[in-house]
Amino acid sequence: MAQPQQQPWLRCSLQLALILCLCCPATRAAPQDARVHPTPQEECVGSGPDVCGVCAGDGSSCELVSGTFSRSALPVGYHKVLDIPSGAQRITIQETIKSRNYLALRTATGQSVINGNWAINRPGHFQAAGTQFTYRRPNEIRSRAGESISAQGPLTQDLHLYVIYQQPNPSINYEYILPKSHRLATESSHNSTHSHILPLVETHAVDERDNLVPSNSVTPKPLPLYTWVAMTTTPCSSTCGSGKRQIYFSCVERATQTTVPGDFCSHSVRPAPQQETCSSQHCPAFWDVGEWSECSRTCGLGLQHRQVLCRQSQGRHGNITSIVTVETQQCGHTEMPETSVPCQLQICSEWHIRTDWTECSVPCGVGQRRREVVCVSSLGDVDDDDQCNLAMKPPQLQNCDMGPCARSWYFSSWSHRCSADCGVGWRSRSVVCVDGAVSALPLDGCEGERPAQLSACDLGSCQHRVEWYTGPWGQCSSECGNGTQSRGVLCVVQSAGQLEVTSGSNCSHLPRPPDTQPCRLSTCGAQWYLTDWSSCSRSCAGGYRVREVRCLNDVMAPSDGCDPGLAPESREDCNTQPCQPDRDGWCRDLHFNCELVVQAQLCVYDYYRSTCCASCSRANHRNARPAGR
Repeated sequence: MAQPQQQPWLRCSLQLALILCLCCPATRAAPQDARVHPTPQEECVGSGPDVCGVCAGDGSSCELVSGTFSRSALPVGYHKVLDIPSGAQRITIQETIKSRNYLALRTATGQSVINGNWAINRPGHFQAAGTQFTYRRPNEIRSRAGESISAQGPLTQDLHLYVIYQQPNPSINYEYILPKSHRLATESSHNSTHSHILPLVETHAVDERDNLVPSNSVTPKPLPLYTWVAMTTTPCSSTCGSGKRQIYFSCVERATQTTVPGDFCSHSVRPAPQQETCSSQHCPAFWDVGEWSECSRTCGLGLQHRQVLCRQSQGRHGNITSIVTVETQQCGHTEMPETSVPCQLQICSEWHIRTDWTECSVPCGVGQRRREVVCVSSLGDVDDDDQCNLAMKPPQLQNCDMGPCARSWYFSSWSHRCSADCGVGWRSRSVVCVDGAVSALPLDGCEGERPAQLSACDLGSCQHRVEWYTGPWGQCSSECGNGTQSRGVLCVVQSAGQLEVTSGSNCSHLPRPPDTQPCRLSTCGAQWYLTDWSSCSRSCAGGYRVREVRCLNDVMAPSDGCDPGLAPESREDCNTQPCQPDRDGWCRDLHFNCELVVQAQLCVYDYYRSTCCASCSRANHRNARPAGR
């Protein structure tokens, strides 16, 4: 491929730049065998770099690209905001107001950097394209600011910025610095601008100057004698860790690099004060102690606990001081505070015996006697029993033996049920001979006639007697897991030795047996579970809807035991019918869920008819179409 020829004016500019570089004192003094590349501040001793990093520069070697992305309504999903080109530096992306939308970043090859594949990352640091990105998402309750992504750069490859749209009216500000030399190289090789911004984005370039001269010029424009140079800085905002400081520009004579009054330089190109990151020694780690917990016991000796962490300040970023938790060893220069201390809220209550034992409950044989035992506080007040140690409570009851009693017949109460469901039957009771030692003797050991053990009972004729009849249990409704099984329950009447089915109301006075019961044959193992489909992302011209599909085991916990080949689809196409052209340019849907408005037949109202104009117009068109066409 033929190489493009350089224009004469460009060759002259390069020659002039080379001469100026060779004449620069810093260039002549540089050692030939240097192994460490000095920083821009070290290279520009006495003059300082401009915002573009050029010694004694005026900020014209780079451009600041900035803009705002804003749309009233978009389909739910990922939407590209802009392309950030390779070489971009000092990148700042800020959501102007807090919303339910999310920022996302990925490389030109499609590799996700932040918030890819519908997975929202936690705020933090992410490495990509040769630099570190900081992703911040402020507290959702106390902050009104939205998300932000920032990086120092420069980028080693192109990146794409997206917004995950979930709430109307997204608004995103962005800016970055791009060296003009990098832009010219990109335009020469790709014949395109440094960024490919979507038509949805309004862009505005700040401080962009055209440093090209007409092609028929053979002599480059001479450089001004005086220029603005970064000369002074403010103290670092943080005494340790990382902070910020301001860079102020002074007017200097280009040849001698001496400071002159500001009137010698053009105020129209005077750079505004710049801000740069400054760092000093690491902040010393310190012990961060939490609040003491409540005492472990309400009385007596207990313990209080608190959390003690080793923390370190990373410096101030704006009005916020960044503090992180570090290893405990970094706080070894100071003694670790106590994490547990003894405590005592009050003296525990004690058991007091108020009365002596009462008389025995029986005149002979073995009985019981009582006494009063109460829980008394240290002030003499009676407390609830749980305020004292229940395990050490003195006994309140005690057995007492009053000597043997005469032998007597003892019998229980008659049984409540008759031995027959109908007709004549028997009720029974127990009869024993007991002496004073409460031991059963042979039935002939007591004097007197033995009490009867059986008593006759008659529940009436067995004819025309109704009762519930139950059939056998059926099969379980589920082959595995929980299910139910049922059986037949009938009211029958007994007549002449035969059972006949009768109305259930005739047995209403009897408890009805259950006709269903739970059953479980075996466990089912892992199965696929899914949710309902979401609303379609578009009302026409092909949209999609999604649902969540999960593999769960018998206890409803996530599992990997399901067959992936049998997994239900989690996404499908919907509303594939073509969209009807708008009759008027203003007639369009302002919300993505206007299809639900049509289904709910709300188009008869002026508000919905204007908000969902396109969908309501298509619905009216379908309803007005003659049948059969």
